[in-house]
Amino acid sequence: MLSAPGDLDEGALARALEQGWGIGVAAMTYRPVGWGSHHWEVAGADGIRWFVTVDELEHKRLAESESADDGFARLTASLRSAVELKNAGLDFVVAPLPPRGEDRPAARLGERFAIALYPFVEGTSFSWGDWMSEQRARIAEMAAAVHLAPPRARRHALTDEFAVPFRDQLEAGCARRGVTDCGPYALPLARLLAKHAAPVRRALRRYDDLVSVARALPARNVLTHGEPHPGNTMLTADGWRLIDWDTALIAPPERDLWTLDPGDGSVLDAYTAVTSVAPVPELLELYRLGWDVKDMAADAARLMRPHTGNEDDEKTWKVLNELIRRADQ
Repeated sequence: MLSAPGDLDEGALARALEQGWGIGVAAMTYRPVGWGSHHWEVAGADGIRWFVTVDELEHKRLAESESADDGFARLTASLRSAVELKNAGLDFVVAPLPPRGEDRPAARLGERFAIALYPFVEGTSFSWGDWMSEQRARIAEMAAAVHLAPPRARRHALTDEFAVPFRDQLEAGCARRGVTDCGPYALPLARLLAKHAAPVRRALRRYDDLVSVARALPARNVLTHGEPHPGNTMLTADGWRLIDWDTALIAPPERDLWTLDPGDGSVLDAYTAVTSVAPVPELLELYRLGWDVKDMAADAARLMRPHTGNEDDEKTWKVLNELIRRADQ
């Protein structure tokens, strides 16, 4: 995210790092990288550098009816999978370090937040869509290794429910319901959804049809990262690394493959040669379309809650407009 949560005290964050991991914080710098979580670079009093991720648990829920505890359970299940993969010898996995004396990979920070600690990784970072020439092939190799990992690695993982988080709010907005004047983008959101309700509903119907195909093929499910795009990779002196495991789930392999095909099928063919699993076109479409409709619903839900119009709200509004324009094509 571009800005830290206004109600998160960095002093409380520093105390949590000391109490949970024994880190005496000498310096703490917010890093506006990625999207969805908040990140800090931390220097310990001993000179060791760390990377800290804080998640707002309301965004880890699937619906407004769920609690922050539900969001925390979902987050920790995913992060446990990263720890298991690392323990299984997949060295490219950047996994969180559990607090002292605990087997959970994250800790609560008040009611609203969860904190996870990572070793600081030196290397080159990338952005969404920022592909290097060899990157698709390397990501596909890492995805294949995750999919072929020992059964123990998936023992904590949840299974993809194919839910569109906060779908009910998106649908309410399309029906001209549920949007109140709770911030600067709320009423523009109401007008946007009312104008483009038909293509949004059409995208959701197509998504549901593709979900039916996936549900008929449960034996193909594997442990997946969920978002293996360039922004979640790093190139280090020791090779490629795959980061940000907070969306790991048991799911069809296409969940990790839909972004990787450069258009000639070469990367998907190489994946099949390693795993003996041929991607199903309908399931590639499922996750391609699902990326859009899930972001659409989450962004609409964010702007239907009280908001101030900060830079994260502004980016959310811009992205939502792009997604709806794509659905209307």
